[in-house]
Amino acid sequence: MNSNVEQVLRTVNHAFDQLVNSTVVARALNETFSPDDFLLYRNLRKEISNTQSYFTKVEDIVIVNIEQNWMIKNSGYYKFNTYLHHTQIANQMLLPNTISWSLNPSIWFYSEEKANAYECPYVISLVKKLPDQKLDKFGLAFANLPTCSIGSILNYTPAESETVIIMDDQERILFHTDPSMIGKYAISTGFISDSHVFSQPVGQFETELGGKKYTATYLRSSLNNWIYLSIISIDSLTQDSKKIGRYLFFFCLIIIAVFLVIAWLGSRQMYNPIQSLLKQIGGSPPSSVKPGMNEFEIISNQVQNLFQSKSQLEQEASRHLQQSSTFFLMNMFQKDIRRNELTEKMELFGFSEKLAQWQVMSVIALQIDTLEGTRYSKDDLELLLFAINNIVEEIIPSEVRLPPVSIEHTQITLIGGVNSEAQPEYNGFIYSTTESIQSAIKRVLDLQVSIGISLPFHDIKKASAAYHEGLEALKHRIYLGEHVIIPYANINAGKQKLLAEYPSLAETELFDAILIADEEKSRELLKAFMQLIFKQEMNPQEYQVSIFRFLNSLMVSMQQSGISLNQLHSGGGSLYEELNALQITHEIEEWFWSRVITPLIRIFRDRQNSQYHNISEKIMDMIHKYYDTDLTIEKCATEMHYNANYLSGVFRKETSVTFSEYLSSYRLNMAKKWLMETDITIKEISEKLQYINSQNFIRSFRKQEGVTPGQFRESHRK
Repeated sequence: MNSNVEQVLRTVNHAFDQLVNSTVVARALNETFSPDDFLLYRNLRKEISNTQSYFTKVEDIVIVNIEQNWMIKNSGYYKFNTYLHHTQIANQMLLPNTISWSLNPSIWFYSEEKANAYECPYVISLVKKLPDQKLDKFGLAFANLPTCSIGSILNYTPAESETVIIMDDQERILFHTDPSMIGKYAISTGFISDSHVFSQPVGQFETELGGKKYTATYLRSSLNNWIYLSIISIDSLTQDSKKIGRYLFFFCLIIIAVFLVIAWLGSRQMYNPIQSLLKQIGGSPPSSVKPGMNEFEIISNQVQNLFQSKSQLEQEASRHLQQSSTFFLMNMFQKDIRRNELTEKMELFGFSEKLAQWQVMSVIALQIDTLEGTRYSKDDLELLLFAINNIVEEIIPSEVRLPPVSIEHTQITLIGGVNSEAQPEYNGFIYSTTESIQSAIKRVLDLQVSIGISLPFHDIKKASAAYHEGLEALKHRIYLGEHVIIPYANINAGKQKLLAEYPSLAETELFDAILIADEEKSRELLKAFMQLIFKQEMNPQEYQVSIFRFLNSLMVSMQQSGISLNQLHSGGGSLYEELNALQITHEIEEWFWSRVITPLIRIFRDRQNSQYHNISEKIMDMIHKYYDTDLTIEKCATEMHYNANYLSGVFRKETSVTFSEYLSSYRLNMAKKWLMETDITIKEISEKLQYINSQNFIRSFRKQEGVTPGQFRESHRK
């Protein structure tokens, strides 16, 4: 249940991230948006409808711009302050996190178009504060999933006496076998009297309701801290187990009785042939058998002595022949062997008869996607490839393949077909075979593998080229992902791909976050940067250009900051060689984070502890001197020769307030001082403090102090 729900939640979150970070949403938030902007409204509705799908069960996408006073959802465009429940929706800005899962009443979003006849009284809202990439938030976005749809997402039918509950991190019920309980707290169910029973990530406990005992099993999600709970009566469990136990006992008694009769009858029929066989191979009669030995042991000894030499010779010859065959196949795939030698070896190892029948051939190259997150380690790789070889041999009939071999962590198999004219049938056979191999490896070894398929060829001498085609096809996992089957014929088939523009702006933002040692923001920006790199389908070589450019930029930034390579990378080996060996997108991202960016953040954090205080004091000194000018963080950055984003982050980290908040507070204190000690008019004060007009100054002063400037001056003079 947890996996089914979280798969949908992750899908919703991913699609929602793409929506709120799209250019259309950014334009709608940052520009003046009115009901007359039909083109922008149409594009925005199109982006919203693309985010909704039957699989995710998202019923509505709601976008609110509090600053510009508008709201958009499925039913249209609204003035936000005229919407019935705008206060409750606006209060979602008070949520502690930028992104949150929240249980909200359906009436907040659908009161006007459904006339209070809701299918579900509650919705589960994915709430994001907008803009996503800015500190100052003035908008909200909601992705609403009806609580009624959770049952279909669970894809689970409870037992007759079982109660299934899903609760959020506040222990409010999001799903219950009884729909009337949705929205209530866990204590209302009667099963839970103390929330401390959920203190562990997973566990079981016993409870009682109406004099009946129940056992409860729960799991706390690591994604959003939701609790998945199953409660079932102990009586129903024990009743089924007792019935099964009785049936099993009588069934075992019957089996034992049948086997005893069969064994007795069989032993009588077996002894006479055994005695006859013992005489034929020259064994001693039963009267002269040594104590402790039986007829089977005597027969076994005689047979072993008779065939020992022959068996040893055959095993040795078979072992050497198999090793030689494997070595020859590895050379055939890796090198261009002369035709005469190729023909001789095929005849020697018994492959020539198959080749004579085959009119078309293909090479499939199989690689394990990753061992990360599995029960295996890198030390198990050779043993896993041996197991995969056995699986391939079982799935592919021996008459249509050569023996599989392993070359540099890649499993290679050559497959042949009889009829070269039936090309679609042959291609279908190759593809269905590779799908069967993938499924068997997943089922038996619990591993995900990818398979590259070469172009069909008719001459065995082209096996080496086909082998490299299979490897080249596997390189395209860098954008296709894991657990894929990649025919070489489909790579860039008829499509002209343009080299995507390098995301220099995203790279600069990431470097700024690394420079101020903001670990959380750096992780988010690295993920966003990688998404920009891999969002457009390109050749693997083109991806490598961008990836290595990024690594070069990191190295240059490191050298400019006076950081030696030994501080970042201890031990032998090359970072470029490590990066070149990676083929999966999430592995490349994780490598950059763990091998390069995390060590850089640690170094910059150590440096900044001694620099932040000095920088913050300089900024405060500039505010105290130039508060009566049009002072901004950008002007301070220019004066101090720093990046503005860097200065903003440092000042906030040291003072716990933003630059604009500190400047506004200081100006307010100066205004209060002038009101108490001087006769300067309110208009002159507002001009000195850079307000557009005196009315803005009066409103701001009253918001902070609760009284107007004139009332403040009069009260202090009295």
